[in-house]
Parts: sequence; C-alpha cells; structure tokens
Amino acid sequence: MNRFLSIIILLGALNSGYAQVRLPKIISDGMVLQRDEQLRIWGWASPSEKITVHFDKMKYTAKTGADGTWQVLLPAMPADGLSHTITISGKNTLTVKDVLLGDVWLCSGQSNMVHQMNIHDVTYAKDIEEANFPQIRQFWVPNITNLVEPSEVLPSGEWVPAIGDKVRPFSAVAYFFARKTHQQYGIPVGIINASWGGTPIEAWTSEAGLKDFDHFLTTLQKNKDTSYVNQTNRKVAAAFKPRPSQDLGLPGKWFDPAYEPRGWKPVNVPGYWEDQGIRDLNGVVWYRKEIEVPAAMAANAARLWLGRIVDADEVYVNGIRIGSTGYLYPQRRYTVPEGLLKTGKNLLVVRVTNNFGKGGFVPDKPYALLSESDTLDLKGTWHYKVGEVFEPRQPGPASIAVQNQPSALYNAMVHPLINYRLKGVLWYQGESNTWNPQIYDKQLEALIYDWRGRWQKPGLPVIFAQLPGFMEYNYLPAESNWALHREATLKALRVPYTAMTVNIDLGEWNDVHPDNKKDVGERMAMAAAKLAYAENNVYSGPLFKAAVIEANRIIISFDHVGGGLVTHDNEAPAELAIAGEDKKFRWAKARIENNQVVVWHDEIPKPKYVRYAWADNPVNPNLCNLEGLPASPFRTDHFY
Repeated sequence: MNRFLSIIILLGALNSGYAQVRLPKIISDGMVLQRDEQLRIWGWASPSEKITVHFDKMKYTAKTGADGTWQVLLPAMPADGLSHTITISGKNTLTVKDVLLGDVWLCSGQSNMVHQMNIHDVTYAKDIEEANFPQIRQFWVPNITNLVEPSEVLPSGEWVPAIGDKVRPFSAVAYFFARKTHQQYGIPVGIINASWGGTPIEAWTSEAGLKDFDHFLTTLQKNKDTSYVNQTNRKVAAAFKPRPSQDLGLPGKWFDPAYEPRGWKPVNVPGYWEDQGIRDLNGVVWYRKEIEVPAAMAANAARLWLGRIVDADEVYVNGIRIGSTGYLYPQRRYTVPEGLLKTGKNLLVVRVTNNFGKGGFVPDKPYALLSESDTLDLKGTWHYKVGEVFEPRQPGPASIAVQNQPSALYNAMVHPLINYRLKGVLWYQGESNTWNPQIYDKQLEALIYDWRGRWQKPGLPVIFAQLPGFMEYNYLPAESNWALHREATLKALRVPYTAMTVNIDLGEWNDVHPDNKKDVGERMAMAAAKLAYAENNVYSGPLFKAAVIEANRIIISFDHVGGGLVTHDNEAPAELAIAGEDKKFRWAKARIENNQVVVWHDEIPKPKYVRYAWADNPVNPNLCNLEGLPASPFRTDHFY
C-alpha cells in the first residue's frame, strides 16, 4: 500500500509539473527585446489553459492548444531606456525582470565567433577592466546537437550584462560590435551567440535550406538513423583504440628535479622539432629548461606564457604539474601558484604530444615567465628527449562528428530561437569549409535565405566576415583554397541586404584564431550602420568592379573607394599578379591612377588576367581606401 501511494504521489507531482507555465530559456531575466517590431512571447502549459501576460501595465491573454503551447503578440515598442517587467500567469505565475527594448543580433559561426574576451584577456585587459555597459547583454546558446529533427527548447542559457569580469565570457567579436553600436546609437544591444568551433556551414542550415545540395540531404537522411550513427562510431572506436602509453618520461619522472638528465639534446624554443634535426616524428617529446628566478618573483604567484604548442602539452614547474592543454589552437597561459617558485634555480619541463605534422612550439608567440615586478624571457636553448614514438597507423573509417553533420546545429541551436525577433545576423565562419570552397557562396546564400524564411523577415540584414590571412607566406604566385573561399564569400554579396567585412590584414600566419577581434567586430558595426541603420558611411574596403585591358596594361576599377584609393604604407600596390592566355602568373608592377589600379609586366605584352592578394596568407596586401579599410582579394580569371 505504501509503495502504491508513493507511485500515486509521484504521478501527481509529475502531472502538476506538466501543468506549470514554462518559458523558453531565452525569455528570462535581463533579456533584450527587439524594438519597433511586433514581439512574440511564448511557452508551454496544460492543454486549454488560460494564460495572462502583463507587460508593465498592458495585459494580453492566450489559451494553450492541444499540444500545450501558447503565445501572445505584443505591439511594436520603441527603445525607451527603461527596465520593464513581464508577468506570465496560468496555474502558476512567472516574472521576468529587467527587460530592455533595443536591438538584438544573432551572432553565429565557428571558433572565431566563439572566442571569448577571456581568451584574449592580455590584448584586451583594459577593455575588460573598463567594461561597464549594463545595456549590452549576451545570451550564450549551449553547444548541443540534434540529427533527427528541429528542437523547440534549449536546456540552459541566461542573459549576462557586459559589466566588469562578466564580460569575459562574451564573444570578443560580438562584444566589440555591440559596444560600438551601443555607443553610436545609445540603445540597448542584445547578443545571442550561437556558435561552435570547427563546424561547417551545412551544420547551421536547416533540412529545407539544403534542398539544392543532394549530397548533404543524403547524409542527413542516413544520420536520422541513430543506430547507423552509433554503429559507425563504434567501428571507428574499435579501429582506433587508444594506444597503451609507452612514454618513458612518465615512469622515469623526467619532470622531477631529482631526476638526473642523460642523453638530452639542445633544441631551440620556439620552433618545430622537424626543423631542428628530427625527421617525421609523431609521438611524445619532453622539453626542459633551468631558469634563474629573482627573489621578488619567487615571492608571488606568476604567469607562464608558452605561446602555442602543437598538439598537446603538460607543464611542470619544479616537479609540480601546473596545467595542460589538449589541442593545438589555444595560446598557453598558465598560472604558477604562489610558493612554487623559489629564489635561484628552478626547473621548467614541458611534455609535448604530437600526432601528425610538425610538432613543437609555434614561432612568433610570447614565451615568458611574468610577475608584477619581473619578466623572464624563455626563448632560446632548451633540451629535449623523445619519450615515445608513435607507430604509423593505417587509414581507417571516419567517425561521424555529430556537430559537423548537416542541419545538426540548426536543429538544436538555431530553431529554438526563431520566435525571438532580431535586428540582424552576424556570421563569422568558413575555416571548416576551405577544403571545398567552390560551393561556399551557394551554401552561404542558402543559409541566408533559409534563416530569413525561418524568421519571416525577407530583408533581415546579414553581415558576414571574410576570412583573414593564415598559414605560411608564399613569395611566389600560387593557388590557394583560402583565396577561393574569400572569393566565394565575396560572391555571396549578390544576396540583397548583405554586407561583408574584409579582414585580410587581421590574420596571423601561425594562428587560425588571430588576436585582433576588435577590428573585426567594429568593421561589422560599420557595416551594420549602413545596412541596418541607414547611415551614409564608408563601411567597406574596395571591392573589385571591373578590369579593362589596354595594350599591355590592365586597368582595375573598384566599388567602395571611399575618400580615395591608397595603400596603407604609401608604397606601390603590392600582391598583384598578372598573366597572359597561358595563366602563368607573375608579380606585376602597379600604380594608382584616378582611383583605379594600373597593372603591367614588362615581359607580358598581352595580359589577360590579374589577381590581387591571391594566397592563403598574402605578404603585404596594402591596397585600401582613404578610410583605412582593406581591399578584398580577387581574381579576374574565374570571377564572373
């Protein structure tokens, strides 16, 4: 009987819970609602339940349908700078406090949209310290997937104001966009960040939006069979079982100050070991360096900067493990606890694991031990010893990374938001599609029209970032997938109500996540000023318009020359290559005449094609307008 009563009570509690009025996570304290547009407030309750919504003194009612959903429509309201309260009542009452009316921007893409202020806290230390913008708020969408169907709810999320250390989790690009927009127009700005590192554009597009891409639709249908996905990943796991560690350094305690090093060889840090006499080694390599620490530094906690390490690392100071990073992209910044350093000789040991490609310490990054009073440069000669060599593995089946599958992120991270009104969209993505750039313009076009249809807003402004320079410099004209991807992004401007920021000058050769996020965000804000706020401003760098061949010269004209066509270093335009019918490109001579660029080569009497900044990472793309905005890379041989 007691057990039976317990079951009855439990069922009653569950039923009572179902009857409660519920709201989506995005409708919560501190939210920013889109000004000047009819608004939708929605949620769930018991079927046929009467719902009353009070927005300040205004009252609205609704009745839930058979599926338990309800919604009310609020009239368009201006941004008034006031904090509002919304009360929702049914069988229970919910209150949403501190609601602002302003502009809401959906910020989406992959890691360069993810990267938070906290990751770049050295570069933007002052910006974090001075952050005091209670009317700028971010809602961070959790990283979740759904391979089968669109989701209606998010499992978590909250609105956070840009105040002090609370700004650290903000997307850096989105924050600088919001700050500039807020300061320019004096209105609240809400950022909804739905982004995930390393993900392709097709993951963010709905099934209907992929209707013109048969190969994605085929994959999508297969992935709806969860047993297929699970079975495939089990096969991959079986084929690539973790190897038992044979690293000699861990049992040998090579990190211990009591260990006596024998057979260690000199090596330069930073640098890759393949460039220093070690051929094609994938495995574990240990690095050690003894450093002299002054008394003032030893008395306090310190910071250890180890640039970037390929692929993974574990760091020991005086035998104590102080941190680790499991993949190659983040800059290594570790805290050395107070009391660990000592005056005089200290031992620094780094265990580096590399699985493919060049391993070691990436050049042109900071390597130092820092305190409030001292900085010790760690670059120079270290010593290394190989702890383990990985045997080559035969190629095996590919796993299904769920977050990279067609529509998986749209379903889980975008679809739950479509009832929420937006001012526009910021899109920074593409690195994961550079392997197949030829279709990216069509993919971006499909995503834009897909999202506009979902939000039922055909003129929804969409601003996208063109990829910056990345990877090694090439001092000869060459082919480039990254250049092709920039071209595809440029082509997507054919879609109305879009704008593109050119960022070719903001990259770093050795970091796919360049530190300069401020200029990207502020350039997006300049584009928004034109596209969404109807300003008559210069918002873009020069974009290729036309090329005319005159004798042995090609004359190039541009849109968006602003106050005039110039170079940022006052030198002749660089990174221009010219070719005849044979398409054998050679570096050209160039000059600016009447806001056009004249290009020629003394040994090419009949030029036909020209390219600008056509490389993964062009050395000196110096062409810009007088406002300092860089020209977009382009080519004439396949542009039309």
